[in-house]
Amino acid sequence: MTRADTTRNTRNAAVAGARTGGAPAPPPPAGIGPAVAVGRAAAAEALAARRALAVNGLFHLVVTVALASLWVGAAQARGGSVVGYRGADLIWYIATTETVIMSVSTQQLIEGLGLDITSGRMEAELLRPVRPLTVRLAAALGSVAPRAVLCGTLGLGLALLWAGPPPRPAALALAAPSVVLAVGVSVMGAHAFAAACFWLRETRSAWFLYQKLVFLLGGLLLPLEALPTGLARVARFSPFAAQAYAPARLASGHLEPGWLAVQAAWLVTLGWLAHRLFRAGEARLVRTGGG
Repeated sequence: MTRADTTRNTRNAAVAGARTGGAPAPPPPAGIGPAVAVGRAAAAEALAARRALAVNGLFHLVVTVALASLWVGAAQARGGSVVGYRGADLIWYIATTETVIMSVSTQQLIEGLGLDITSGRMEAELLRPVRPLTVRLAAALGSVAPRAVLCGTLGLGLALLWAGPPPRPAALALAAPSVVLAVGVSVMGAHAFAAACFWLRETRSAWFLYQKLVFLLGGLLLPLEALPTGLARVARFSPFAAQAYAPARLASGHLEPGWLAVQAAWLVTLGWLAHRLFRAGEARLVRTGGG
């Protein structure tokens, strides 16, 4: 077996577990961090699945056009703006929220963990030298990267063609790192939320609840300014706003750099929370044997 064959087999084994929710592969060759290797393998696998990537990009465009059309129509019906956003602003807003959401498969992350716990795969992961959360985060971020680049490029192109130049170029420049942070918060938040599967075996309801919170409190379907004042205030301080509303607010022309600090704070907080929950869940799994 050649060195290339060995590397290819290691990559395929790592990604097979990452994509299907199965157990991650054994540690890769010496000299390469296992988590880094799994992340690279997941990214390579996502790039190789060109048909799935194309479908994801097409769906992103369809949903963006549909939602943005509704908001542009609402703005026109109200004299050119709605809740402080012009039609062009709303196109940039929706294109950005959909870029983040279409990049991260939270359903696969949450339901995959539940499946691994009930099937006993998680117990096998505990025998490996790298903690399950570390490998899972690496695999998730690796698979997200190609989709994020594709959706970001398509969203930017669509907004430029449809709405014209960005409402405020300086704010759009801040939106780029904000999208990266939003993706990180989304991945970390999904893992923290998925940790509930160590105690609750019904993963579909967990994912359903998480999705609806992102839709409403994250400002995915509508800007937070459209919510009742009290609910909007709560939403702004939630991690869900850091996932969708923050980058969209910037991309729509609002120069509010403070959102980057908010996103960074939530990224650290959710990372700590996911770590603690996984440690507690793993300890429970060892005590009960998955029961």
